Formats: sequence, structure tokens, C-alpha cells
Amino acid sequence: MCADTPEYKDTLNLPKTDFPMRAGLPNREPAWLEKWAKMGIYDRLRDKAEGRKPFTLHDGPPYANGHLHIGHALNKILKDMVVRSQQMMGRDSRYIPGWDCHGLPIEWKIEEQYRAKGLDKDEVDVVAFRQECRKFAEGWIDIQREEFKRLGVTGTWDKPYLTMDYRAERIIAEEFQKFLMTGTLYQGSKPVMWSPVEKTALAEAEIEYHDHKSHTIWVPFKATNGAGDLQGVKAVIWTTTPWTIPSNKAVAYNNTIAYGLYEVTGRPEECWARIGDRYLLADALAEEVLAKARLEPSMYRRLRDVSADELGALTLAHPFRGLDGADGFWDYDVPMIDGDHVTDDAGTGFVHTAPSHGQEDYDAFVARGWMDRLTHNVGEESEFLPHVPFFAGLRVLDHKGKEGKANTAVIDKLVEAGGLLARGRMTHSYPHSWRSKAPVIYRNTPQWFAAIDREVGDGQDEYGKTIRERALTSIDQLVKWTPQTGRNRLYSMIEARPDWVLSRQRAWGVPLTCFVKKGALPTDADFLLKDEKVNARILEAFEAEGADAWYKPGAKERFLGNDHNPDEWEQVFDILDVWFDSGSTHAFVLRDREDGSEDGLADLYLEGTDQHRGWFHSSMLQACGTRGRAPYRGVLTHGFTLDEKGNKMSKSLGNTVAPEDVTKQYGADILRLWVAQADYTADLRIGPEILKGVADSYRRLRNTMRYMLGALSHFTEADRVAPADMPELERYVLHRLAELDEVVRTGYDAYDFQGVFQQLFNFCTVELSAFYFDIRKDALYCDGDTQRRRAARTVMDILFHRLTTWLAPVLVFTMEDVWLDRFPGDDSSVHLQDIPETPASWKDEALAAKWAEVRRARRAVTAALEVQRTDKVIGASLEAAPVVHIEDAETLKALKSVNFDDICITSGINLTGDPAPAEAFRLPEVAGVGVVFEKADGDKCQRCWKILPDVGTHQHAGTCQRCNDALG
Repeated sequence: MCADTPEYKDTLNLPKTDFPMRAGLPNREPAWLEKWAKMGIYDRLRDKAEGRKPFTLHDGPPYANGHLHIGHALNKILKDMVVRSQQMMGRDSRYIPGWDCHGLPIEWKIEEQYRAKGLDKDEVDVVAFRQECRKFAEGWIDIQREEFKRLGVTGTWDKPYLTMDYRAERIIAEEFQKFLMTGTLYQGSKPVMWSPVEKTALAEAEIEYHDHKSHTIWVPFKATNGAGDLQGVKAVIWTTTPWTIPSNKAVAYNNTIAYGLYEVTGRPEECWARIGDRYLLADALAEEVLAKARLEPSMYRRLRDVSADELGALTLAHPFRGLDGADGFWDYDVPMIDGDHVTDDAGTGFVHTAPSHGQEDYDAFVARGWMDRLTHNVGEESEFLPHVPFFAGLRVLDHKGKEGKANTAVIDKLVEAGGLLARGRMTHSYPHSWRSKAPVIYRNTPQWFAAIDREVGDGQDEYGKTIRERALTSIDQLVKWTPQTGRNRLYSMIEARPDWVLSRQRAWGVPLTCFVKKGALPTDADFLLKDEKVNARILEAFEAEGADAWYKPGAKERFLGNDHNPDEWEQVFDILDVWFDSGSTHAFVLRDREDGSEDGLADLYLEGTDQHRGWFHSSMLQACGTRGRAPYRGVLTHGFTLDEKGNKMSKSLGNTVAPEDVTKQYGADILRLWVAQADYTADLRIGPEILKGVADSYRRLRNTMRYMLGALSHFTEADRVAPADMPELERYVLHRLAELDEVVRTGYDAYDFQGVFQQLFNFCTVELSAFYFDIRKDALYCDGDTQRRRAARTVMDILFHRLTTWLAPVLVFTMEDVWLDRFPGDDSSVHLQDIPETPASWKDEALAAKWAEVRRARRAVTAALEVQRTDKVIGASLEAAPVVHIEDAETLKALKSVNFDDICITSGINLTGDPAPAEAFRLPEVAGVGVVFEKADGDKCQRCWKILPDVGTHQHAGTCQRCNDALG
């Protein structure tokens, strides 16, 4: 809207602002980062927040070994929006970023460098090797820190926490010593998931499942004590791990399954079964098994049922029993045992049981007290050890994780021994290391465990006596879950999990700082050294030198001191599972730092859904073992990032989106807006087209802010109007602000950033740009110094302060840009502001109900005028002066009280309660309103463009009364 003549145009109060339409974020954002760093804005916020109620989001540490991916960006941006929104709502909102620095991936990189130089890691001084690992981690921390800061994430970047800091390593060791001293630590020999490639045990959190092609074999075990028709009978097992057959110690059945005795009566030429062979099989699987042996139904018969009692009475022979060259290695009895884990869904109804290579197999032997029957046949590279006949040195998996020779060698020996009924191949889901991506095996090996069902002798029994009890109670009573499904996932995992494997057979990490007595058994009372003076010496050394102190010459003598004879004790050199490191961060961040948490607990842990088995899980177990409860009061989980088609991102597919690329093309605020617009509780899609849509939303929002800045040009306190003196339209906008304030605060407290942004975006684009701003343009541009214009500008100022602070946690750079446009200065920043308090008096439900009717009627009028504009009857709504028929008397009264022609942006409106004629325009969703189009009568004002009868009758030529008065 502007005047037709130059002299009148200059008299209009047109918006004035230098705020650019084009954001230029990629080039301008770094300058704001520099400004905030120079201001020390995080420290200034801490000073400002002194005395406020604290809010602590504890950062789950990313791993320091590569550039950030889009999942990192999602996670850190979400955290930043939580921290900033809580701060601006009046909390002392603290954020200490951190890094996970120990563990296999870094160690693996250094080993690769050594191999490239022809060096053997095992021949390098362990302290020198660890220092190489530390240096590698430091380099990536510096890189990742700058990448995170580029996303606009605030925090103590100059003083983050690192699991490899000397202080941190000391406290991790101290936390481990609590497990030692309270009796939850023990050494056991049991099957664990073992990576032959990485040569270490792995926890469930370090496992992922991929398709894997395995051998399948059906092996008959012959009875040695059967009587009658069970004499010489063979129980058939099925397995996908032929390499575990040499370690078989039992065959399991289930006493609820129906079993039968089947006799071979005929056979094809190519078949390992013989006529007269009698097999024990589950009835539900017999036909399928015998078909695998190439026997048609006419070639066998079912003789009778076989009871569970009969099965339990049988003793079997190992299929390698009596082989020449085995020196009696397999000449032992193989019992049949009852097991609930046996099913007749697949296989044969009998389960080959090797307690050294399977959790259920191991549990069955523990329950029977048969721990002396465990085998140690497979080494750390998945090779059969030298004492195993025929197979010594053969590997299950080679050094790259590909299949070795062990499986085929065992199968060939079974064929030679007459111990194979059928063979095949199948593809199935199989555990792999999430780092090397190579398959793992179950392998019996001595490891250190935290017993989660043993009473913790620390007296912190408020939530339970064992780690499991404390964890389950914490999950239900102490933690708020966002979304609630996170509770169910972690609860079921902890409810069913085995003891925690704490040890790893690597070098880069915090060692298990304990000593064991030479010659003692793990079950002996004096097996572990428990001495507070020894512990204190270890901690003192770690504080000064880091965990390297454990590996230096003379360490054992130094720590044992004069209290114990070094010749009687062995030093443990395994390192702690890195999940114990990260699970301990609550101890050296929340509890130990001055800027941590007042009670050592976090208000929120926020990570991806995979951390139910990772950081959420290990932190829960660790804290329940050392402080008796969960370390967090709230847990928020987000989904994974996918490409636009919903596919998992992969470098090989070329569908990855790097945060750096997005910030270079669009700016970090666009990435932040993508996070805010999405439902983070589900998987999030991102790609070029999605980012274009986000950028379009951003432009619309930016234009709203730009218009507001222009309208506020030269606004001063002298222009301010009290709400009581404002027109109804302004008071209605204040009411909407009061409503939105509740929405924003409630939404931010619930971490519902999508809900908050959608409400604010709709408010800006629909209620402001398309309604309030559109209506008030005329008054802002054309009025003189009227109450109406000053009221509108007052509301604009109120809008400015609320919208900038409401949106600042999301659009950190853009809202700073908007703020500085009005309040420039080296010390000025929107991020030093709080969300303004909203007076309760702004709420006016009666007024809101009235204006809901006004807006409803307006929709009918604007729709009717759009028809005329489309038909080119008019060019603009100011050319119209329609007749509006209103059926409801109260609605008619309301419309007559609010200058409805201004609301509809027409030059005039005739409101009537008369019935609408048949030709009247009606909008189906606006009942009771009919619009009859009429053109406005009079001449066009050369200043405001309204068509009015009085134009040309005033002192100033070609103006209406209002414009004439404004010109003076």
C-alpha cells in the first residue's frame, strides 16, 4: 500500500529497516559465534542465573574418532534447544559437553598405523602405545568441538569433560573399587560374545545383528545305555555352528514336547542314513528332518512315543568318540538333560549343548553344578587350541572376520566318523561387532563381572538391595521417560539381562585396578585383595599421572607398598568396558565438578534409542552399584536419521547428509529448524528436497520478523499504550500471546519442540502476517499520531520481545540477528534475555470468543471478494463495499462494534440482519453469513487508496478526512 503521488508517498509512515530479506546465514553465522565467544556469553549466563533453580542436561559423550554425521547434529541440536529453553524460562541451565576417549576404535586406528609401519603392537611399550591413543583422541576432540560449536551449541567448550582426563580416570577407578569393596565384583569363566578380529569380549551394547550365511548340520548322537528298542538309538541334533561340536557336553530335550522313535526302512543311493537306523525326533519336526536326510515318507516308519523319563535315562556318546588319533579326547558320556529353551519350532527337538559356547547351555550346567565340565578349546583368535585333536590351529573366523577352516574341518570329520545325517546352508540374523562389523562367537574365557543379583554391601538399600532391584525400581519410580515407551524398553532389557561383563582384553582404557592372590580360586574368600590403603595409593597415582601409572615398571610394588608381599599377588591388566567409563560420567561430571549438579543427579539424559542398550543402560547399572539409584531424573530418546526415501544412510549408497555441507549451503539455523519441525521420537528423514522445504518455512518466518522490525522503526517508550487503552483488536492479540505463552512454556518443559514451533509458525504466518499485520498496515502507514497507531506499535514491541525469546532456543543465529537490529551493541544478545512474564490480565476469554466470530465472518467476506478479484471485477479489496447479511443477532452486534470494514480491508461494509438473497455468496463452513458484492462509492484517496464519498472535499487535494487530518 502506498500513495499515488510522490508528495503524499513521502508523508506515509512506511516500514524502515536495514534487516536483510536474504539471511546469508552461511557467511554471517561465524561472526555471531565470534561475538558470543568474545562476550563469554555462557559464563555471563551462569552469573545471571546465580540463585536460580538448576537444570542439568548431562551430555552423553560422543566418541572421539571422526567427523560428525547428521545423527550427531540431531542429538546436539536437541540438547541445545533443551538447555537454552530451560535457561530462558528462568532456570540455571548448565551444559558440560564431553567425549568418550578410551576403547577399541581408537586402539584399532593406532594398531593400523603400527601395521603400516611394520611394527607389532605387542612389542611396543604399553605406556607409549597408550600415549599414541591419547594423542589421536585429542586431535579429534578439537575437530569435533569446532564442528559442534558451528551448529550454535552453547556450553563449557573451553572446559569439557573427557574420560581420559587424569581426574576422570582416577574417579572411574574409584567407582570400580566400589564394586570391588562391596562384593559385586567377581571373576567367572563363562561364554561371552567374543570378537576374534578385535580379540576382546564385547557387551550386548557393542553388538548389532546382520544377515550371515551359516553351515547347518544334523548330527546323530548314539545312545550307549539304551535297552530294548532304544538300544543303539540316535538322538538327532541340529546346529548352525559346527565348530562347537568338539566342545559338546550334553544334549537337551524338553519334557513338554512330543517325541517319537523313527526307524529307517529304505534309503536312496546318496544318503548317510542306513536301513535299520533308529532316530529320536520331535514329532512336529520328524518329517522335515528326515527329508533333509533325503528320506521320503515311504522310507521310514514311526515305531512309538518316547517319554521324557526315557529320554532323561539315556546316556549318549560324542560322535567323535573312539576315533583313531583322538587319544580318548571325546571318550566321555554325554547326558541328556531337560531344558525349557528347547522348542519344536525348528531343528529336531533336541539341542546340542556346549556350555562353553552358549548362554543357555552355560546356564543349564550352572544349574546342575557341572562347572568343572566347561571346556577351553578355542583361543582368542577363534583358533582351536593345541590340545584339541584333528583341529588344532584351525580358526572359526580369520583376522578379517571371514570364515576360517574350522567349520568345514569339523563337518568333514563328522562324515568320516559316520556322524552326519544331513548338511546345508542358511542365511539368518547373526551377532556382529558394531565396530569391526565382523561376526562374533560365544567363547568361554575368564572375565570380570558385576553381579547384578548379589546384594550390594553398601547400605544404600532405599530402592533395593541388588543392582537389578535398584535399577528396576528407579525406572518405575524415579525417572520421567520421553517418550514413555523408553521405560518399557529399558525395563525389559534390565529385567532379563545377565551379569555385566566389565573386562576387556585391550590396552587403551582404565584398567581394573585390583590384585588377585596367586594360587587362589575365584571362589576363595581371599582371592581378591580388598585394602583401602592400596586403593588410596592407586587413586593418588591416577590423579597425578593418569591410568598410565598402572602400567609403569614397579607399579605392583608401588601400590601394594609394605602392606603386602608382591610375590603373592598378581596384577590384573584387563581394561574396563568403555561403557563403564561412560556409565561413570555422572560421578566425575555431575558430582565432582563445581558446575555439575547440586545433588549429583541429572535432570535429563538425551540420546538416540540405541542407548537403551548403551549409555542409559550402563549409567543405570553403574550408578545403582555405587550410589543406589539411577543417576538421572529424566530420559529423552530420539530416532535415527534416514534419507528422504526412508533408507538408512550409507557412504556406499551415497545418500549421507553431512552437517558441514548443510551449514555451508544453508546455514546452521536451517539444520536447527529441520530438527524443530520434525517428530524426533520417530526416525527423521533428511535430504535436498526436505531441506528446501525447511528453507522455505524459514523465509516465511524471517519475512514476518522483518516486517515487525520495519513497523517498529523509531519506537520509543513515549509511544507505549497501556493494554486497557488499546482497541479490541490489539487486546485480542495480547490474549493470543497469553495463550501462546502457556503453550510455549508447557511445550518446552515437555521437550515438545515440534509442537512449540508449529504453534509459533502458524501464529506468525496466519494470525500475524495474514491477519493482524494485514489489517493494521493501513493504520500504521496512514494514521497520524493516533491512539490506534501507537497501540499497534506497542503490540508490535510486545510481539518482538516474545517471538525473539520464544524462538531463540531454536533459531539461535536468526533471533540474534533480529535482536541486534533493534538493540545493537557488543554486549547485547537475545540469549541473555529471559522469556518475558505475561500478565494474567491479558487473558480475556469473552473477547476471544467475540473475535473468533469476527474472524469467522471475515473469512466469508474475503472469500467472496477473492471471487470478484479472480473474475477481474476488482483489482483490490479496497474497491469493494459489500453488503454482509448476518443471521445471528449477537454476531451482527459484535461486527458492528469493531470497524468491520477495516477488518476486511474494504472501503466500506454494510452490515444487516436482513435475510441474505439467493445470489449472496456463502462459504459452507461459515454458516449464517451471506455476502452480496457492491463496489465502493466515491473517489480514491490519493494517500491511503480507500474509495470514499468525502475524497476531494478537504484542504489537501485528493484525500479523505483521515488523511487530511494526518497531513495537518
